[in-house]
Amino acid sequence: MYTDVIGKVSGKVKNTVERGLVKRFAQSIGDPHPIFIDEEYGKRSKYGTNIAPPTFPRVFESGTIEELQLPKKGLIHGEQRFHYERPLLVGEDVYVWTEVKDYYEKKGSNGLMGFLSVVKYGEDKDGKLIFKEEAITIITEAVRKAMSV
Repeated sequence: MYTDVIGKVSGKVKNTVERGLVKRFAQSIGDPHPIFIDEEYGKRSKYGTNIAPPTFPRVFESGTIEELQLPKKGLIHGEQRFHYERPLLVGEDVYVWTEVKDYYEKKGSNGLMGFLSVVKYGEDKDGKLIFKEEAITIITEAVRKAMSV
């Protein structure tokens, strides 16, 4: 179904780690640690500023892969992993892009399911990798049938 998009990469999109958004994100996930939200605490930290929570890259724009058309509803969030070279610093610009890593199918009790593996990368202004986010999206047989109608 999506084997033809394996290896496709989006363009890079500039995102800024904005203080207000980091604070709202930390509050929304129920993690009010001062390293995320208290400016004075951040200044005294080893980073010299506040950092973003580890799952914060979920809010970043990460480019578009034109050939990758997914339905707006019915998808299942299967798995997600983050790997960091260093934390995201409040105020910095991050350049983010997406790559389709794999697509495979498995037969399950609910029919044939598709597993789409997509990786989001974020780098600093000098091109150094900051994070890698790997996500698996599950496409059920019902969604697959609706897509082919």
